[in-house]
Amino acid sequence: MLKCFGAKVGKGVHVYPGVKIWAPWNLILDDECGIASGVELYSQGLITVGKRAVISQGSYICTGTHDYNDKGFPLYTLPITIGDNAWVAAGAFVHPGVTIGNGCVIGARSVVTKDMPDWMVCAGFPCKVLKERVLQ
Repeated sequence: MLKCFGAKVGKGVHVYPGVKIWAPWNLILDDECGIASGVELYSQGLITVGKRAVISQGSYICTGTHDYNDKGFPLYTLPITIGDNAWVAAGAFVHPGVTIGNGCVIGARSVVTKDMPDWMVCAGFPCKVLKERVLQ
């Protein structure tokens, strides 16, 4: 169904019931990624989710914001990229313009306001690097 509305969807992608997608034509879902129920993809700008990446329930991925310094309060958008093998845990908020690196883990309820590096575990409000992610 997403493809009918312009989304680019790879093989083996799982988008669960209850996901809200604002503009599917601004969505790229690479192979085997998963988007859990209750996720909101506010795709006023481009959202790219990498191979085998997971976005857990209740997370909000937001590409749109407003210029609060302009009296007209205009809307503007910035793309969000979530890298291959990354995990955005439950209830996280990702700000416009953020890139989450390959293999990066974002802890539950984190607020991600800046780019997070590859293969690191990050969490908090604001989200910060905590330690290296080591696969066993």
